[in-house]
Amino acid sequence: MNRLNRDQMAARVAQDIPDGAYVNLGIGLPTKVANYLPADKEIFLHSENGVLGMGPAPAPDEEDPELINAGKQPVTLLKGGSYFHHADSFAMMRSGRLDVCVLGAFQVSIYGDLANWSTGAPGAIPAVGGAMDLAIGARDVFVMMELLTKDGVSKLVAECSYPLTGLRCVSRVYTDLGVFEIGKDGARVIETIDGVSLDELRRLTGLPLEMAARARRPEQ
Repeated sequence: MNRLNRDQMAARVAQDIPDGAYVNLGIGLPTKVANYLPADKEIFLHSENGVLGMGPAPAPDEEDPELINAGKQPVTLLKGGSYFHHADSFAMMRSGRLDVCVLGAFQVSIYGDLANWSTGAPGAIPAVGGAMDLAIGARDVFVMMELLTKDGVSKLVAECSYPLTGLRCVSRVYTDLGVFEIGKDGARVIETIDGVSLDELRRLTGLPLEMAARARRPEQ
């Protein structure tokens, strides 16, 4: 079965971020999106530790230990970028000033419920960070994740079983096997990876998925 690798997933997400958008990239996998933003678009990257105007990852040996994102990864700062107190950063997040946030997830329900801070397992370390503020504050919430766990269980589910980050907040899910739009009528497939059919996605997720009206039809 064909699958996108993590860099290909990041490049796919980057295609859908509109020109002029203010965007937060969540800790972990979503930070890769910064490396694939189109050069012909002006996109402003925000980090909840208090940075606006981040660029791609620095070249080796050019890291600045005082210039990092919320995941403590070294970043670059584009011309006009700025730093500020994290309280001001969270005010931006909570007041609806972000157009898009890209988050990872343990589970997403077909109606857009998000679980991405804990599996609820005994001894698991809670790691909510600013995810709740982002999930509710951003105008669009994109989730970037592998469709299946290492045990082959779908992360796109009818109902989340893990502790929730936000209710009905996710608008789109990008995975290694397909892209899904999320709405009040449930999840629909926007596109699949070449060689992966709609029936295969139904089998893997156990969900009665349908193609979105504007979707690219998969090869059957």
